Amino acid sequence: MPDAEHLARIRLLRSERIGPISFAQLIQRFGTALAAIEALPELVERAGGRALRIASPAQAEAEVRRVAAAGARYLFSDDGDYPALLAHIDNAPPVLTVRGHTELLRRPAIAMVGARNASAAACRLARQLAGELVEAGYLVVSGLARGIDTAAHEGALRITSSGPAPTAGVIASGIDICYPPENARLQADMGERGLVIAEQPPGTEPLARHFPYRNRIIAGMAIGTLVVEAAPRSGSLITARLAAEAGRDVMAIPGSPLDSRSRGCNELIRGGATLVQGVADILELVAPFAGSQPHRVAAPSQPYLPERLSQEPDDAARRELFGLLGSSPVGIDELVRQSGLDSGAVQMILLDLELAGLIERHAAGRVSLV
Repeated sequence: MPDAEHLARIRLLRSERIGPISFAQLIQRFGTALAAIEALPELVERAGGRALRIASPAQAEAEVRRVAAAGARYLFSDDGDYPALLAHIDNAPPVLTVRGHTELLRRPAIAMVGARNASAAACRLARQLAGELVEAGYLVVSGLARGIDTAAHEGALRITSSGPAPTAGVIASGIDICYPPENARLQADMGERGLVIAEQPPGTEPLARHFPYRNRIIAGMAIGTLVVEAAPRSGSLITARLAAEAGRDVMAIPGSPLDSRSRGCNELIRGGATLVQGVADILELVAPFAGSQPHRVAAPSQPYLPERLSQEPDDAARRELFGLLGSSPVGIDELVRQSGLDSGAVQMILLDLELAGLIERHAAGRVSLV
């Protein structure tokens, strides 16, 4: 069983209205998860919202036992094996559950994604590229889905006859759930020889809304993301967009314009993604980042984390900021500019309103009233 603070982190993350950003802000504000949990009722009451449901110690302990029963363990964001590049995205998961060889996370990673209904030629190429990347010292990351994901994992597993296989599968369900069902054997093999990673609590079935969150982990772990085959508006293009937003390289395999499964890749290339025809193109692109510790980068700025303030914002500041909010999303920088308040004070007030269920966050750092 984790110590009291780590158990409190699990409780905090499983509590109502707490996501990765609000979790990080609460830890920054109060120092520990234990202190944050104690402060939650007062924060919600002061903001005038309805009480939120805080996960109980018994619920967290039951989850811990379920994770252990699945042969998995927790990986917290301050653990040494936590993926270093993943920690540098704005909404990095505070807690992951993992099964397999976490030492593989010390390798530089390349993400490979693509169509679920991929062509046989694309799957063959994905297997080949994954094997060559493993031989070159890289970790191949994908999503354990049908098609290209499966081919990438298989290619990495086949090239490794003994010892851990450098491939990691990030799933949209709990660590004890297999999806799709036909990949049950592959996922079990990954848990034994490679690595399986989940953000959702154990027992969580994969829902449509979970996949974009899964995709941000795939993109966030890797130096670069390679799209092998993808239709327009597919999940693979979401992963590529998230990789670009995180400042990572985006690569794509070109294909025939007559095949709808290639149009997404061709659009990426037209938009600036690197055209890849073989593993040499990938290695040439990522070589500047592949030193002795290629997965280490400069400390993130994390603009959503306020500086610790000597005192809490007063009621007048809270009323002024609330009056600037409406149903249309507005940028936090704009709220700072119009209110004249310190950015840290604005972030603290917004956190309280979010915990009270009065505002919701949108992409690009914008917020609106619920």
